[in-house]
Amino acid sequence: MLRIHFTPRDVARVTVATKPAPLWEVLLSLHMLQHSEGRLVFEDWRRHVGAKVAPDQMRLLLELTPAKGYSPDFLTPAEAEPDFDSALELTLATPRQEIRSQLDLLSNQRPASPWTRELAQGDRASLHKLGRAIRTYHDAAIAPYWKSIGTHISADHAHRGETLSRHGVDRLLSSLHPRVRWVPPVLQVLDLRDRDFYLDGRGIELQPSAFCWQAPTKLADPELKPILVYPIQHAPGILRQSSADAAPSSDALGSLLGSTRAAALEAAASGCTTTELAKRCKISPAAASHQATVLREAGLITTRRAGASVRHEITQLGIWLLSGHGSGATRQQPYLAS
Repeated sequence: MLRIHFTPRDVARVTVATKPAPLWEVLLSLHMLQHSEGRLVFEDWRRHVGAKVAPDQMRLLLELTPAKGYSPDFLTPAEAEPDFDSALELTLATPRQEIRSQLDLLSNQRPASPWTRELAQGDRASLHKLGRAIRTYHDAAIAPYWKSIGTHISADHAHRGETLSRHGVDRLLSSLHPRVRWVPPVLQVLDLRDRDFYLDGRGIELQPSAFCWQAPTKLADPELKPILVYPIQHAPGILRQSSADAAPSSDALGSLLGSTRAAALEAAASGCTTTELAKRCKISPAAASHQATVLREAGLITTRRAGASVRHEITQLGIWLLSGHGSGATRQQPYLAS
């Protein structure tokens, strides 16, 4: 069990990421490719990736990302921006000594290959090869699903924000995930390596992830920015392609609810006021208020007062509908108290 120790300053500096982290999704999706769990959620995605990514590119990445155990921290830079190009640039700019020490740690878990030895020695061609492999994989495995992933991360953030604003940090941390326990001032993560980790006033960023599976994870190096990556709710339909050859994700939902109401439900996934809802759906404020009322009465969104305005946020039922479009998505118990 990992025990994360908080000071009062750390409690005040807990943040929840508003967007997915592209390189965490790359890393954790590579883990998901190496086993068969979560078939209802990931099986179609696995078939797509298997058909799109060349075996030689996949081999390079899998040498660095075993399904279990340690993966080098430089693959998920702590200070990365939330866009793929900037994050990849940071990875490729990792100091040579850091890459070498992290690959030495990896070699304790699995034998080094000729390519990883070259990478550890600072070979520029090997580093460029890594960059090409990550980009190729991202373009096939992550980019087509990015809009869908972002929608669900935004919905998760809205729920966490609601919990934080209504009930405070204690409720946020205690409801983060079934495999996480908040015993103030210690956050216990049951499935990580047994050790104590002291935040020492740095705070911690909570990063929701679509490909994180079953249990949270974090960077191995305690000196890096503290980040805890945790799974969002998983249901069939969470990974929907938004490429040019795929139907827009709102089409089926629009047939069920009507295009305007479907757009309003998607807008509420990230939380919005009535004015913001009207702008996002390109309708009048009065029409936005009507759509919000219908969605609220159906249990798909909630509405609460926020200062002089009201704020609309998607419910778990709304997330299930947005994910599966009524196609039998698994009804899991919510992680958050309502």
